[in-house]
Parts: sequence; C-alpha cells; structure tokens
Amino acid sequence: MIVSTSERVAGHRVVRTLGLVRGNTIRARHVGKDITAAFRNIVGGEISEYTKLLGEAREQALDRMVAEANGIGANGIVMVRFSTSMVMSGAAELLAYGTAVVIEPE
Repeated sequence: MIVSTSERVAGHRVVRTLGLVRGNTIRARHVGKDITAAFRNIVGGEISEYTKLLGEAREQALDRMVAEANGIGANGIVMVRFSTSMVMSGAAELLAYGTAVVIEPE
C-alpha cells in the first residue's frame, strides 16, 4: 500500500478512485505520565511521554485507514491528512483520512 500526502504518486497513475477512507483513535492521558509531564513543564524541554502517546495514536489511525482501504480493494491512498480534536478533558481523537485509489506504474 502506497500512502501519500500528495495527489499523485511519482511513477504511477491513478486508474480508479474508490473514495474516502479513514482511521481514528481516541487516547487519554495517564495520571502517572501527567505527573512526570508536569515536572518537565516546570523545567522545560520535550514531554516525551506525550510525544510517544501521540506517535502511537498516529500509527494506529494510519493502520486503521490502510485496513479500510485494503478492504475496498485499494492499493494506494492519496491526499492523506491528519486531524485532532479534544473529546473531553484529558482525551483527544486523532483522525487520519485520505482518498483510496487503485494505481499502476506508468
């Protein structure tokens, strides 16, 4: 599966557009990690606990989007985007979406 943020994939042409595919996950913060993050917020620097949490959420959302595209017969996804939103205090949704396509080499 080729996943691209652009509308074209170099060396390939889109032969069929299958439509919108998406994958999402909702993640909540962990109290223990919040304590560590609060200390880091005081002294400055990257809050690696949250970086890891959001990285895992992105990968899960991408995996779910690719699974949906595979399910409808796509071999590529173009125009991939990410969106986030807070669903409640301490919990956020991460959404990956794009257009499922069938591509072939030029």
